[in-house]
Amino acid sequence: MQITSAMKMVSAAKLKKAQDAITAMRPYSNKLTELLQSLSATLDEDSGSKYSVQRDVEKVLIVVVTSNRGLAGAFNSNIIKHVTKLSKETYANKDVSYLAIGKKANDAFKKTNKVIANKSDLYEDLTFENVSEIAEMLMEKFVAGEFDKIEIVYNHFKNAATQIVMTEQFLPIVPVESDENVNLDYVFEPSKIEIVEELIPKSLKTQLYKGIRDSFASEHGARMTAMHKATDNATELRDQLKLTYNKARQAAITNEILEIVGGAEALNN
Repeated sequence: MQITSAMKMVSAAKLKKAQDAITAMRPYSNKLTELLQSLSATLDEDSGSKYSVQRDVEKVLIVVVTSNRGLAGAFNSNIIKHVTKLSKETYANKDVSYLAIGKKANDAFKKTNKVIANKSDLYEDLTFENVSEIAEMLMEKFVAGEFDKIEIVYNHFKNAATQIVMTEQFLPIVPVESDENVNLDYVFEPSKIEIVEELIPKSLKTQLYKGIRDSFASEHGARMTAMHKATDNATELRDQLKLTYNKARQAAITNEILEIVGGAEALNN
């Protein structure tokens, strides 16, 4: 009970910092993605980016984001189940590979011999620069035609008790349908194409970083909740054991008193 209570307090302290980080970057990430999609939707097909090329989907890469450690309830198992279902149903006849971010993801899928890289050490120094290197590798593999589609699966942080499994398409970029009723009077300098080419790598890096940060906050929330429940269960078990012990002790004392009284009565007779 003391161990789980201490782990709960540690996760609560880490959660506050992780929650502040993801809450602060979400507006920037969402606006950057919205701007990029809006710009991409206004470009002609011929002037589209190399990151938005639509190919027949045969080779799929799933970026699986889990934690390095357990004791977090269903945090990791939900991701692994979802990715397994995605591989067997949605991409049943496709060549599916995995990129593991987190030891639990690597352990779950390394038996398939389809894990192209294990980035479990990322959590030792979770910075935008380190995530950018992974994003650049993914972009290079997509442009080179090694994969036709790349998706990210991670836990979205809603609150400490709730994590939602999210599946986001990383590449190719899917432009949103333009709304003809909305007239945005923007002046683009130097040009739309150059702006999009500059924004796309930054947006993709931010998207991946946001997903991993989201998962990181979710992990501590899930662990805090799991340790809270474990502490409650341990407290309940302790109380039950204490009650059982007291009953047994009381019964032993009663038996001893009865024996003494019985002995005294025998002497009197």
